[in-house]
Amino acid sequence: MRVSVALIRPLAVRTVAVSDPHDLLARLPDAAPYAWVRHGEGLVGWGEAARAVVPPGPGRFEWARGWLSSLFEGAHIDDEVGMPGSGPVALGSFTFDADTPGSTLVVPRVVLARRGGRAWLTTVGDDRLTLATPPVPPGRIRYGDGSLTAPEWEHRVARAVRRIRDGALDKVVLARDLTAVADRHIDPRVLLARLADRYPECYTFSVGGLVGATPELLVRHTGQSIESLVLAGTAARGADASEDAARGMALFASEKDRHEHACAVASVREALTPLCADLDVPDHPELLVLPNVQHLASRVTGRLSDGASVLDVVAAMHPTAAVGGTPTGTALAVIRELEGMDRGGYAGPVGWIDARGDGEWGIALRCAYVSGDRARLFAGCGIMAESDPAAELAEAQAKLRAMQYALEG
Repeated sequence: MRVSVALIRPLAVRTVAVSDPHDLLARLPDAAPYAWVRHGEGLVGWGEAARAVVPPGPGRFEWARGWLSSLFEGAHIDDEVGMPGSGPVALGSFTFDADTPGSTLVVPRVVLARRGGRAWLTTVGDDRLTLATPPVPPGRIRYGDGSLTAPEWEHRVARAVRRIRDGALDKVVLARDLTAVADRHIDPRVLLARLADRYPECYTFSVGGLVGATPELLVRHTGQSIESLVLAGTAARGADASEDAARGMALFASEKDRHEHACAVASVREALTPLCADLDVPDHPELLVLPNVQHLASRVTGRLSDGASVLDVVAAMHPTAAVGGTPTGTALAVIRELEGMDRGGYAGPVGWIDARGDGEWGIALRCAYVSGDRARLFAGCGIMAESDPAAELAEAQAKLRAMQYALEG
């Protein structure tokens, strides 16, 4: 079994302060870009100093932490910045299903970052930088059915609703995919720039061909402090301000959506309580308004009781009820039975970790796998006892529009 390849060992890492690059994404070359950007802050990277293909199974996060600890402990690090995200950084994407292969961690050769009014450059080995070439839009996009047609997916949703009404489970998240073929090679930098511009509140990411802009922060880890943004319960945007406000009010008043959100918050509370000395969970959600949809959102904060790294917190939290269901084991079994596809990294953890154990990880939503002139887009919906298959299909289509916009402009 292939588990890891290190290109430079031991790692020789140097981080220096640099002038503000302003637009991080504009500095990316065209070869396999890595990115994690929100409101213009975050980090981008390119090249590979080390890569691990994480073995599937229930211990995959523990394996990943062990691999990174060994790699970073043996590194020669010269870090004049000393902030979260400086020094050596690994970006990663984990598959939704623990038993599915394809989880990866990569330490880029070059990382450019900006945060809190400061900017820095980290290089591993030689410090020769690659010049960015102008990105080229992919041209005309043609869409096709993914693993299931729309009517087939609606039928699976109806089956899930019957299971829930029979008492087998409270909620299950069913995803669907859509294929896209472009006239030209799809440059991930074009998608990243469009997503970052249109969805600045989201975390725009690129890791291993998985490109997207997720609104859902699984965990931010800074020292002993952690933060998570729980999203569950969705409504489409209105055609005007009046309709928009009405839909937001209806979302708040929806018993189905409030129950779905409560399940998601409860799963996060259950996962974080054993790790935290203090945990603050809001009593009521707020409304997160994005260009294409509105979500019920709860921001959970806490302070860890020991020296857990961000990957330990990710391991405890994934999969949340927001992307799996309740109870977790039953929901995962129903997903494997009804969904009709391999999610890969969709709805799995995606983000970064540094040598201190700090980092930010989101849930890979509003995303697509990109390869050559092809892309595979994903969207998912939380299915409850009151769910209507046609309404869930409309919600999935609204969520798919984020990546369709990224492709089409």
